[in-house]
Amino acid sequence: MIASFSSVIWSIAGKRHIYQYAPPTARSRVGCSPSEKSPSWALLTDAFQQGLHTWFYDVSGLTSGSSSEQFHFPASSTSLLCSTEYLRIPFKIGQPKKQIVSKTVERDFEREYDKLQKLEDQTKKLHKDMKKSTEADLAMSKAAVKISADLLSNPLCEQDQAFLDSMTALDTAMRRMDAFNQEKVNQIQKTVVDPLKKYSSVFPSLNMAVKRREQTLQDYKRLQAKVEKYEEKEKTGPVMVKLHQAKEELRPVKDDFEAKNKQLLDEMPKFYQSRIDYFQPSFEALIRAQVVYFTEMYKIFSELTDQIDQAGLTDEQRERETEAKLTELRALSIVADD
Repeated sequence: MIASFSSVIWSIAGKRHIYQYAPPTARSRVGCSPSEKSPSWALLTDAFQQGLHTWFYDVSGLTSGSSSEQFHFPASSTSLLCSTEYLRIPFKIGQPKKQIVSKTVERDFEREYDKLQKLEDQTKKLHKDMKKSTEADLAMSKAAVKISADLLSNPLCEQDQAFLDSMTALDTAMRRMDAFNQEKVNQIQKTVVDPLKKYSSVFPSLNMAVKRREQTLQDYKRLQAKVEKYEEKEKTGPVMVKLHQAKEELRPVKDDFEAKNKQLLDEMPKFYQSRIDYFQPSFEALIRAQVVYFTEMYKIFSELTDQIDQAGLTDEQRERETEAKLTELRALSIVADD
């Protein structure tokens, strides 16, 4: 069982730290703190439950004070003796000799679950990005409407009819743009953002099912080890009674685990594959909404150009005309450089 665990080995300031720990689906961290003079510790207790018999930590030179200190697990009577030179924690727990889940099955399970965890992260990120995108779209069109309204209220509009006509046309175009943008955002909200949110809500149930499977597996291993312990003992009357009781206790737990394991192995790949059928209509709706919006924007701004454009002038001519006006302004004494 120990061989199935991952190992992480690294070096910090010449001190070797060796951790052996359980797979991601069976990890939990429990804080373990000695006196105030010593550093805080975190032990992966699920690794012990998975069958890790000995855990080593080279703490030479890392602690201060007395040559040894007593460590205590929270909510546990187990205590560990920590030496300033070397810490060795013997930890034995009943583990079955019989392999309950083959390495191939466990590897397949972890692979499928890892794919779903990545899918969950990607779905949440996409949902967050889509919300930001729609909020930015709305802010942009609202800002454009405010700018056109401010220009329309400019005192110059009261003095120059041509300028008033241009600003009126601009304000009308911006309000039309805002209306189409609002319609686009509402469409995206219904067809993309809301479905993403609903899809994300499925993952907590999936994670809970995986957690229940892991809990049942631990019970299965514990009871299987108990059965094996009685099978190895001398076949006396009391031992045979206890063996029978242990087997009766094991049977429903074994059936429960096998059912949970089979269901997850069957349904996790199906759930992963279903993402295409689920999201494809949403993304098609997103594309259609964008196409409709930008088609309307082309019409609106083409009409606006026809209304405010000075016929016969090229872009270069307009640029030269603007530069000439700016030169006249710079020639005024009130804006002359000191």
